[in-house]
Amino acid sequence: MSGLGYTVPAIVSVLAVCALEFALLRTGLFRRPAYWLSMVIVLGFQVPVDGWLTKRSAPIVIYNQRQTSGVRFPFDIPVEDFLFGFALVTAVLLLWERGRAGR
Repeated sequence: MSGLGYTVPAIVSVLAVCALEFALLRTGLFRRPAYWLSMVIVLGFQVPVDGWLTKRSAPIVIYNQRQTSGVRFPFDIPVEDFLFGFALVTAVLLLWERGRAGR
């Protein structure tokens, strides 16, 4: 269970996006209730879709277990998927906010 192939980049992506916000962009996105509501909406779609794609009974997406943390919740979803999802959605929203402020 090295986790180097998927877990470490997932954690780094979250840290990088947070560093981008706190050290460079400073949009205040994390203080907005609308941001957190959007994250709940993303999770509302991510959980059933990702759960269906990664279910152990008939997976469509198969992960090398040596490259993940092994933690899967809920519906057998690797927790790393949530980290990457957070980083991706947050990065897009941060860049959107930065672009909007630059007008």
